Amino acid sequence: MMAVLQHAVPIATLIFVVSSMVAMGLGLTISEITAPLRNLRLVAMSLLANFVLMPAAAVLLAKILHLDEPFGVGLLLLGAAAGAPFLPKLAQIAKGDLAFAVALMVVLMAITVGYLPLVLPLLLPGVSVDPGQIARSLVVLMLVPLGIALAVNAKLPRAAAAVKPWCDRLSSLGLVAVMVLLVVVNFHNVLSVFGTRAILAGLLFIAIGYGLGWVLGGPAAGTRPVLGLGTAQRNIAAALVVGGQSFTDPRVVVMVVVVAIVSLLILLPLSRRLARTAADGGDTG
Repeated sequence: MMAVLQHAVPIATLIFVVSSMVAMGLGLTISEITAPLRNLRLVAMSLLANFVLMPAAAVLLAKILHLDEPFGVGLLLLGAAAGAPFLPKLAQIAKGDLAFAVALMVVLMAITVGYLPLVLPLLLPGVSVDPGQIARSLVVLMLVPLGIALAVNAKLPRAAAAVKPWCDRLSSLGLVAVMVLLVVVNFHNVLSVFGTRAILAGLLFIAIGYGLGWVLGGPAAGTRPVLGLGTAQRNIAAALVVGGQSFTDPRVVVMVVVVAIVSLLILLPLSRRLARTAADGGDTG
């Protein structure tokens, strides 16, 4: 039974990621996605938070909490890997700026592909990273469905509007399935890190990421929570590719998976809370 569930995890992830990208593309235009990127200050702050401050936070937390080296390495992989496929869905739930969320995801993901091979060998001597392996999975699963959906919306807006609600429902079901399967399949892995301060490190890492994104997200109410969510939620796929290929100690991948589970369990309810706060603010405004 557990073997079946393990095989179901990548299938559920595939359904979630592809349906999410299609849903986002069917509801947006290219100009809407590229518009937030004209805010150069916001883009610069996003890059600072994700590619300078989060790797630094991972290193500092590992030292302060005296994490075992494999757990520290896993946290660093997450710190350096940005552009989470979950971000647009979280931003949609939070009623944040969806166009900015998609643009941010694409920019961070693209930079991550080139950033990991350059930075990780400097921080972890002896580590080699294959950018092609990272790029293939991200491009095929995320950019291609997004691009196709944007083209459909541009050429056939009525068809896009009709199909989008079904894709939204499918992505929501996929997200729930991913969360449940990750918890069930990795339950023993989660138990194995109790007493190692790894979960505490993950909690602090997520909190720091959200705080940094919120502070650097500018004055706009729509961008602050999006950058907060986008900085707290890391690119799990890229981190798992590097962790699985470059390290023999399984605890590196365990750390990545544990933080992935914790982040979803925290950020999904937080997104719903942000939506309620935004609605209350709109009612009183």
